[in-house]
Amino acid sequence: MKKVIIVSILLVAGLKLFSQNLQLHYDFGEGRHYITSTIERFAPDLLGSTYYFVDFNYDKNGPTEAYWEISRELKKWDAPLTVHIEYNGGLHTNLNADDDRISFQINNAYLAGGTYTWNADDFSKGISFTAMYKYIQGNPSPHNYQVTTVWYLNLLKGKISLSGFADFWHEEQAAMGTSFIFLSEPQFWFNLNRSFSVGGEVELGYNFAGVKGFKACPTLGAKWTM
Repeated sequence: MKKVIIVSILLVAGLKLFSQNLQLHYDFGEGRHYITSTIERFAPDLLGSTYYFVDFNYDKNGPTEAYWEISRELKKWDAPLTVHIEYNGGLHTNLNADDDRISFQINNAYLAGGTYTWNADDFSKGISFTAMYKYIQGNPSPHNYQVTTVWYLNLLKGKISLSGFADFWHEEQAAMGTSFIFLSEPQFWFNLNRSFSVGGEVELGYNFAGVKGFKACPTLGAKWTM
């Protein structure tokens, strides 16, 4: 599941700004070849910041998967530490050999922990680390944990943007005989102007989305920053 982070202004407390963008990606991964849309928004305030994104995957007939995350960073001090709370969940539909649709839920997950963030003085680069307790509703072993890192790097006076995240979490998956999952999605964008960018990402998953072992899924994408 794609997770795109607005990291260039992550956790900049006290600034009167927000960001919202729409992305379209064509996924070239094995067995995929579909379009994903993402709408995301970051909004800081006097007590921290709120971030959310909503993903839809599409086949020729319409949406096949919906997934969303919303998180809140709480901060009322000068140290580069925040309290992090988060929710994520969704629905997935696919076709079996008889072209019948089979649907299942992506279980509710509730997360809480803390985030450390570092940004360069000119905000040309930065990185954050979050450690969280993760409760996965309906999982045979609902009590889990997750660690996340997020990064960004702006080059050539903002013409090139590199960003991404990496998640590592514990979740019981009896069908695959594993409890550990890794997901990373580095992105590359060439910014044509302040509103439009072209580029893409590579989804790097290990024991992710029902696939045991490692899988890489590249995309080509376009982004409109509103």
